[in-house]
Amino acid sequence: MSYNIAIDGPAGAGKSTIAKKIAKELSYIYVDTGAMYRAMALFFIRQGIGPEETERINQECENANITIEYKDGEQQVLLNGENVNGLIRTEEVGNMASATSVNVNVRTKMVQLQQQLAKTADVIMDGRDIGTKVLPNATLKIYLTASSRTRATRRYNELVAKNVECDLDTIEKDIIDRDYRDMHREHSPLMQAEDAILVDSSDMTIQEVVDEIIALFRERM
Repeated sequence: MSYNIAIDGPAGAGKSTIAKKIAKELSYIYVDTGAMYRAMALFFIRQGIGPEETERINQECENANITIEYKDGEQQVLLNGENVNGLIRTEEVGNMASATSVNVNVRTKMVQLQQQLAKTADVIMDGRDIGTKVLPNATLKIYLTASSRTRATRRYNELVAKNVECDLDTIEKDIIDRDYRDMHREHSPLMQAEDAILVDSSDMTIQEVVDEIIALFRERM
C-alpha cells in the first residue's frame, strides 16, 4: 500500500518548497508536475507538432508515457523510458509546455499518469487540483495558503535579491488576479477539497509549515 500527500493552494503559497522538504524528510517521491508537462512538451516537439495543432496534440498525447523516479538521490523524469532531465529546461520546451498544458486531453492524460505513479509509490504532489481531482483518496490533503500581501512580499524579496526592479503593489495585484483566474477557470479550478486541512503560512517559517504537515500526516498514519 502506498501513502500520498496532496498539497493544493494559490500561487506563491510555497507549495513546491514545502513539498520538496517534506519529501526529503519522509523519503517520498516529490512529483514535479511541471516537469512532467515539460516532458510532454518535449514529446510533441520531437513529433514535429506545433502548439496550435490541437487535433494532433489530442491524438499523440496518448502515446507518451511519463513518470518520475529517484536514482542516486536525484529526480529523473522519464519520457518513454528515457531520462530527459537535461532536455526539458530549454525556453522552447517551456513555451510549448505553457501552450499545451491548458489542453483538456493533455491534462486528462497527465492526471492518469500521476495517479498511476501514486498507486505504485509513496508520493507528495502539489498543485491547484491535486486533492480534488488528481489524488481524491490521498492519505492527507492540505490546502496551503497565505495572505496576498505575504505572498507578494515573498515574491518582491526574491526579485530584489536578483536586482530586478519591481513594485510590491503591482505584484500583489497580479497575485490577486491570478487567484481569480485559477479559481474560476472551466477545468479543474482551484478550490479547497472538503476533507483538506487549511494551513495558513502567513506567520510561519518554512520549517514550521513542514513540521506541522508532517505531524498531521503521522496522525493520519
